[in-house]
Amino acid sequence: MDAIGMSPKAWYQTACERAGFVCDARQLVAIDELEALWQQLVDFKAKRNQFLGRSLLSPDVPNGLYIWGGVGRGKTFLMDGFYHCLPYRRKRRIHFHNFMAEVHHEMKRLAHEKDPLMALAENIERSTRLLCLDEFHVDDIADAMILGRLLGALLERGVVLLTTSNYPPEGLYPNGLQRQNFLPAIALLKRELKVVHLDSDTDYRMLQMVRDPLFMDARDATTEGHMQSLFQRLTAGMYSEMDDIHVGSIQIPVIRKAREVVWFDFKKLCGGNHDQSDYLEIAHRYPTVFVSNIPAMSAENGAAARRFTWLIDVLYDNHVKLVASFEVEHVALYGEGRHDSESQRIASRLTEMQTHRYLALPHHSRGVSLTAEAGATA
Repeated sequence: MDAIGMSPKAWYQTACERAGFVCDARQLVAIDELEALWQQLVDFKAKRNQFLGRSLLSPDVPNGLYIWGGVGRGKTFLMDGFYHCLPYRRKRRIHFHNFMAEVHHEMKRLAHEKDPLMALAENIERSTRLLCLDEFHVDDIADAMILGRLLGALLERGVVLLTTSNYPPEGLYPNGLQRQNFLPAIALLKRELKVVHLDSDTDYRMLQMVRDPLFMDARDATTEGHMQSLFQRLTAGMYSEMDDIHVGSIQIPVIRKAREVVWFDFKKLCGGNHDQSDYLEIAHRYPTVFVSNIPAMSAENGAAARRFTWLIDVLYDNHVKLVASFEVEHVALYGEGRHDSESQRIASRLTEMQTHRYLALPHHSRGVSLTAEAGATA
């Protein structure tokens, strides 16, 4: 859905009218705040253009938002909708851990500057008016020491922050090393951003994932439609088709891709010249992965079968949700003649990945490479 120019309220109402979408009264509270920020930013842009044509004065920059709540409550969904609605060119949406990886990389590149952190803030300000940071969470002493000054410098330079987190500001970096040095950053967030608690009782990602079977029969003519329907609901229709994703230095064709969900064909994902690091980057980047047409594993497709083993191990270890179609029952994937520990491990993990307990686990998204958010800028 092309949301550019729509207000967040209009965008959310359109989403509510789609089949399978659950309209949440508590999300509407957050939508009201996003609507207000959207209007302030639209007005700010219009006034700034007017002021620049008549004087050196500039209007005040709006304050941003800090939206927090439990896993699966729709925080990322609402942020993405707001991002797509805002008619700005200088905007960026990025996962927080990816952002911090880039910060550390840029700090090294700018080491020759008198104050690398301030130089970095100036670089960000030149390209970004709105900075959306998803899943704000601090558990690293190096990040904690940097964040206070960096966030303060960005806000002073007129960068508007929109963040989501599973924790309230005062819950960030709990029991962390030298936490007292991070307290000013917490105070800054509470002072400069409006804190909004998205306290819905419903985990919508879980609701979508348990509503339909996750493993389907590739030979069934209805399977493709079921997978398309689930992908549509998980992404609220915001996806692209028949595209590629960049992993390391290579491109992998995909059937569909969205911000947090990606859909592959088995042959493209496991039939190419991929190694474990490729699958690790995919697992870190996407909380949910679709794979179509997984065949029986045999000597004839031994190389692809080996890569499939790597894939499942990496997805499982990072709590990635798997939606897949199989050409044979997944419990019979390795046939009757193979009972080694590796095949048994994969069969066991595939079974567990369908359970409510596994689906409730939070996604691991640590250690992503700097290429993981390629294309995040508008």
